Amino acid sequence: MNNKVLYLALGVALLGTTSCSKKLGEFQSNYFNTTPTPLETVGNNVPATITGNIPAKFMVKNAKVTATPVLEFAGGSVQGTPVTIQGENVRANGQVVSYDNGGTVQIPFNTEYKPEMAESNLYLDFQVDQKGKLYALPRVKVGEGIIATSTLASAATVQPAIAKDNFQRIINEKYSADIRFLINQANIRANQISAQGYVDLNQQLLAANEAPNKEIAGVNIASYASPDGSLEFNTELAEKREKNTTKFMEGQLKKDKITEFGELTSSFTPEDWEGFQELVSKSNIQDKDLILGVLSMYKDPEQREKEIRNLSGVFNELADQILPQLRYSKIQASINVIGKSDEEMINLFNTDPSKLTEDEILYVATLTNDNARKMEVYQKATQIYPNSYRAFNNLGMTKYEAGDYAAAASDFAKAKKLAPNSKEVDMNLGLVQLLDGNYSKANELLGAAAGVPETADALGVYYLTQGEVAKANTAFGNAKTNNAALAKILAKDYSAAQSVLNAVPNPDATTYYLAAIIGARTNNESAVLSNLRKAISLDSNMLKQAKEDLEFAQFNLNSL
Repeated sequence: MNNKVLYLALGVALLGTTSCSKKLGEFQSNYFNTTPTPLETVGNNVPATITGNIPAKFMVKNAKVTATPVLEFAGGSVQGTPVTIQGENVRANGQVVSYDNGGTVQIPFNTEYKPEMAESNLYLDFQVDQKGKLYALPRVKVGEGIIATSTLASAATVQPAIAKDNFQRIINEKYSADIRFLINQANIRANQISAQGYVDLNQQLLAANEAPNKEIAGVNIASYASPDGSLEFNTELAEKREKNTTKFMEGQLKKDKITEFGELTSSFTPEDWEGFQELVSKSNIQDKDLILGVLSMYKDPEQREKEIRNLSGVFNELADQILPQLRYSKIQASINVIGKSDEEMINLFNTDPSKLTEDEILYVATLTNDNARKMEVYQKATQIYPNSYRAFNNLGMTKYEAGDYAAAASDFAKAKKLAPNSKEVDMNLGLVQLLDGNYSKANELLGAAAGVPETADALGVYYLTQGEVAKANTAFGNAKTNNAALAKILAKDYSAAQSVLNAVPNPDATTYYLAAIIGARTNNESAVLSNLRKAISLDSNMLKQAKEDLEFAQFNLNSL
């Protein structure tokens, strides 16, 4: 063999051997980039993707590298899922990188966020296996810090659902009696005045006139004629019945010395075809379908009567069973029962709350904005009405708002036992689960509470914890809360987010902190500083939080 050819063959062989036998060099930070940079929470997690661009002549053909992402922070560290990177000659299931051409690798990372991770560094650790020889390579830094804005979603600020009282200041009651007439007559007979129906009506009017908590709101008289005979005659007859009944009632009210009765109104119906049709449909008359067919076929009153009279076999039954019931005047009294005044109920609660009904004592709690006072009222309600799920639910609501979540959960559980199907209770139990991070159970309970107004805000927070920003915004709808504004910030709709914050009824430190974040993201330094000052004035802890928050990394906060 020619020496030159021999040396060339040896050189190629040595080159191939070198690419396999040499140790792997050190990875460099500039081989990698991390998305997002800095890291950012999505819901309550920190997801990221580390992309490695490995240069040519680096990845030794027989080397297998285990790359492990590690997040380090004060007081701890979290390892991600290891990823295998391998040379061309390695038999494994890793991501292959060519020695000659280099290649790209993907290393995912995800961990649950903890507040102490705000100041942290993300590294890659490398363990090399090269034909059974194991060695480690120096770690490289691939990320720094975490923006945790999404974790500002707070179930603690969601308003629990109240189980409402049914107290009504004025309850309207209606009482009625019928005065019946003989055929073709309009005079009021003595036996109608002595009938039990009219006697009961008269007693209700007398009682309402005497009772201090009742008032007669009005008396109405509606008079009718049966639809047999000519329309002209029946019109005159019905009108006479109306006048006679009205005159009689005016005299009765005067006799009973009832002077306050609202308004006495009256009307008449010449031929009560509607009443006729209803009575026929409910009767056992054999040919009632035929009669009802006539009513639907003919609209003219006189034609109707003619066709029905032609049913000679049926008309006698109508005359005996149906028509007499349509010759009458209906007297109806409208009486208002007036409940206790706010002042009366408050005085009773302070002196003898047992004299309040369940709805009244629940209503008393709504007369104050002081949560401690509400708690006192609901506590007393549970003692007087121990089977009231509403009392226990609402007591739990006040404890939740006071930050006593364990006690609130206990009261909600009692309410659940008393009313297993109450949607308000399901919503509040779901809120407790959400606060505790039991997201699957929270979702189940909030779903069961569909239709309860307060559920929208709770569901919005749930979706934010899951990183589902679009669903969160849908759930919040037009809510004017910090959580609703946060959802719009995460959707990068900063103008809408600011509008929501401007409309929050009782802005707190978080309201202004979120406004400062909007200022940072829109590069408005004045908005950043002014809103942070307001936030810090309401909660001094916000100063430390802001200085550690990468949302404000580009701003000088020393003036705060």
